[in-house]
Amino acid sequence: MSEGVEWALHTCLNLTWLPDGQAVPTGRLAAFYELPPAYLNKQMQALARAGIVSSTPGPRGGFRLAREPERITLLDIVVAIEGADEAFRCAELLKKGPGSDPATDYRQACLISQAMHRADLAWRRELAGQTLAGLKASVETTYPDAPSGTTDRLMGR
Repeated sequence: MSEGVEWALHTCLNLTWLPDGQAVPTGRLAAFYELPPAYLNKQMQALARAGIVSSTPGPRGGFRLAREPERITLLDIVVAIEGADEAFRCAELLKKGPGSDPATDYRQACLISQAMHRADLAWRRELAGQTLAGLKASVETTYPDAPSGTTDRLMGR
């Protein structure tokens, strides 16, 4: 998984604390973690294509969440950045082994492939069961000063 997933997750979490209707420019979002703006902008554009954030042009423009945090799962963000492909891709190595049958679909018959597929499904289920709102609530409980400090920095206060 790329580093872009981590930055997208943190950035989306930070956007949950913005006042309604407020947007933050990529440069300010990038400065928050000392990232190159072009790098973060690439992640933000992927999130926008997925309908997770929206962008507003102009001097007061920037990014904000496109829907409520309760309707954004961690899986939504991961898939927006990484794509929907499974982490494990069976290359059907058994087709090259002794006693192989060229007519067999080893992606279905291989027990390793099946185990990896089940693990991928479990991972996706876990991420799909966690929303940005739930993460926000956990952060607010564990780090009560984080929302106001984040909002102040993002709003240039």
